[in-house]
Amino acid sequence: MLERNRIAAIVLATALLAPFAGAQAHDESKYPDWSGQWTRTYTGNPRYDQTKPIRKQEAPLKREYQARFEASIKDQDAGGHGLDTGYACLPQGMPRMMSGVSPFEFLISPGTEFSPRRIYTDGRDWPKTEETWFQGYSIGKWLDTDSDGRYDTLEVETRRMRGPHGWDQSGMPMADDDEAIIKERIYLDKSDKGLLRIEMTTTDNSLTRPWTVMKTFKHTAKIWWANDNCNEGQAHITIGKETYFLSGDGTIMPNRKDQPPPDLKYFNPVKK
Repeated sequence: MLERNRIAAIVLATALLAPFAGAQAHDESKYPDWSGQWTRTYTGNPRYDQTKPIRKQEAPLKREYQARFEASIKDQDAGGHGLDTGYACLPQGMPRMMSGVSPFEFLISPGTEFSPRRIYTDGRDWPKTEETWFQGYSIGKWLDTDSDGRYDTLEVETRRMRGPHGWDQSGMPMADDDEAIIKERIYLDKSDKGLLRIEMTTTDNSLTRPWTVMKTFKHTAKIWWANDNCNEGQAHITIGKETYFLSGDGTIMPNRKDQPPPDLKYFNPVKK
């Protein structure tokens, strides 16, 4: 286990998911051992419902959002990005960040120097603020479900998520407002402590009903934190409502067939 400052630095540099902070009087013997590194148990792209393909999630979308999703897929098939904002290196945000976009770890501590996501377990109420966060504001409660004197489950509710946000890189949209509520129940599998279960239910105005899935992550015995800085080598350039690609020779290329060029009205024409 790396010392805490080093962990915080790695998290900051790579935008890894989720050290969690508990702010109650801290007795380590009462808390579960979720240390180490956790990764996805499946291949392919990370997605909200890991049991279904990324473009066939069967989300209970309202008709308007289903139409937007289909338009996003069509644009991606033509070479664009659709509604996926990941290309711009915006934070993944909730609930997407909890699909195991990158390996993650838990820090259960009275205080953490830095974390992309904190879950406060000190009994606080929701803050009276209009501020939003990509990862939302999370309040949790520890449970001792088997009455053995040790916590084994963390229940979490997350609100105030900032847009634009989506479920995965397909661009399947969430509502444009900040009214989504995500509830999680996090615990180790009772028969295999190497598996972490996260039952997640999202209530969002893009859906006809709350959408519940079970996410499973596996413990990695050999820990390696890779450097994954999205901004490094970023080759996408957004001008107005269009996104172009920066070629190796430093010139702007179209992202899709028949894409209009950028507006150069503020530049002097090139004299031949």
